[in-house]
Amino acid sequence: MTHSWWEIQVLCDPALEDTVFWRLEEFGCRGTACQIKGYACLVSAYLPEEQAQLLDLAALSLWLRQDAVCVGLPSPAAHWHLIDEDDWSSSWKQYWHPIEIGDKLLVYPAWLPLPENPTRHVLRLDPGVAFGTGTHATTQLCLEAIEMRLSYEETDAVVADIGCGSGILSIGAILLGAKQVYAVDTDPLAIKSTRSNQELNQVNTEVLQTELGSVERVIEMASGPVDGIVCNILAEVIIDLIPQLEPLVKTTTWGVISGVLLEQAKPVADTLEQHGWVVATLWRRQDWCCFNIRRT
Repeated sequence: MTHSWWEIQVLCDPALEDTVFWRLEEFGCRGTACQIKGYACLVSAYLPEEQAQLLDLAALSLWLRQDAVCVGLPSPAAHWHLIDEDDWSSSWKQYWHPIEIGDKLLVYPAWLPLPENPTRHVLRLDPGVAFGTGTHATTQLCLEAIEMRLSYEETDAVVADIGCGSGILSIGAILLGAKQVYAVDTDPLAIKSTRSNQELNQVNTEVLQTELGSVERVIEMASGPVDGIVCNILAEVIIDLIPQLEPLVKTTTWGVISGVLLEQAKPVADTLEQHGWVVATLWRRQDWCCFNIRRT
């Protein structure tokens, strides 16, 4: 039996991208993707027809506008139409292509043939419904910061990835030299996506351990401090998590924190400093920033 899917497209300010992704995920969408259109961002997402009526989609449009008002950004424009099942699973993939990140990584869509004689570490990825394709500024900033830490300062590192999404940061860390990664997420679909990409990249399950949960679960898995902590989620969540990180920290622990808009940087920095962290560098790309932190 053939089913139809809603294709939902949201044209928004690039600074709203993460918020739009989150709202669409909460709505139940799958296969989310984005592309830059001039000075705007076009987010596309897909939802089975039976899961939403026109009134539901109108409510979604209202929520998206309210989200924009709350952060003082222009209201996004949302549109939707029905497509056949045969079309939905590949529609969003046309927007995503291989991308070089830093000096050593090539993030590569899983459905493309592998490149011949690659000069970079190939990170194959099929994000499914989880956040993290490598196209977003925060993901790129995090991978570049991880490369800096693992390639030039430390080897055989044990890393905790809190809010792992598609697993892109965890797998990237391993390709760049991490000995062990503990990855957690509160979304079961993210765990499924990370494990799928782990298998796709032939990463041993003992090297990358992925579990449902948050900081408390990482503490149980790691059984002691780690060398590095990476976290690419929303600023409000990061602020809540910072005080919980203490059992994972030793004097040499470093961190890579992103998912933070420039206007949100000060409260995040203040919270970090209140809990014994120094912001070593603050990297910026578009309207987003990435904290490279270490212990005092």
